[in-house]
Amino acid sequence: MTTSARKVSPLIGSACLAGLVVLSGVLAGCGSPDDHPATTRPPHGAAPAPSSPSTTPGPAAGRRIPPPPTLAPGPEGLTPVFERRPRSAAPTDEKVVALTFDADMTADEGDRAAAGERFDNPPLIALLRRLKVESTVFMTGRWAEEYPDQARAIGTDPTFEIANHSYSHYAFSSPCYGLPAVEKEEVRGEVERAFAAFHTAGARNVVPYFRFPGGCYDDEALRALAPERVTAVQWDVVGGDAFATDADAVAEQVLEGVTPGSLVVLHCTRSAAPATEEAVRRIVPELRARGYRFVKVSELMRAAPGS
Repeated sequence: MTTSARKVSPLIGSACLAGLVVLSGVLAGCGSPDDHPATTRPPHGAAPAPSSPSTTPGPAAGRRIPPPPTLAPGPEGLTPVFERRPRSAAPTDEKVVALTFDADMTADEGDRAAAGERFDNPPLIALLRRLKVESTVFMTGRWAEEYPDQARAIGTDPTFEIANHSYSHYAFSSPCYGLPAVEKEEVRGEVERAFAAFHTAGARNVVPYFRFPGGCYDDEALRALAPERVTAVQWDVVGGDAFATDADAVAEQVLEGVTPGSLVVLHCTRSAAPATEEAVRRIVPELRARGYRFVKVSELMRAAPGS
């Protein structure tokens, strides 16, 4: 295993575009209030996870809710990576697709937010709720601090699950498309600080998954991240919505790339991805007309070998 940086997507500013990757259990490269919290071993600031599956109150009382699946550690105990090569190695033949949305905000963008720039996208979240599209939001801790009410609303809605996208959205290996780099001794703190921000905001349906900013990582980053007991999650379909203004072009790119078991990366940041909501308005009905069902990453991973 080499220590050369793996970069799977170009990234401009705080929004990342992705390359094509492998969905498997091998190492490579935006719930309800009663859901379990983030990890099997709680991150800093998070409540401990239950030792056994929980039950859901109300009509589903007695139904056991299993914890979110994770992959076994990779060689030498490195953080496992859930990824997929395009049009191959699908975890399931079932027509399911996971739409994921990166809620990006870097640690140094507070002044821009104070000046009125919007790194959130409430209309997109409202659309996903209205269309009943289960999805996973990879959120930075800085985003959760800037929009705590939204983080709590997303993180207590069973339509969504929140995963970790670091605190600062800095790169975990360099070069990485112009992103500032995280010092290796700060890797664990980046992850723990983000989980703590979700917990402080009141988000409950948090899963032990992590997405590298820019999709950039190397063995050193995987080794440093290993004590956090998260599964890194990549993707095989690039939404291409970062800074895009043509919603039809974004929709076409997604629709052309999706195959059974695909994992799509899009964004939940209005200033950096203004066309995403309109694109989703087309993507969802067209995929449903093809027989696809929308799932969270946790369900997609549950169907994968080795999870």
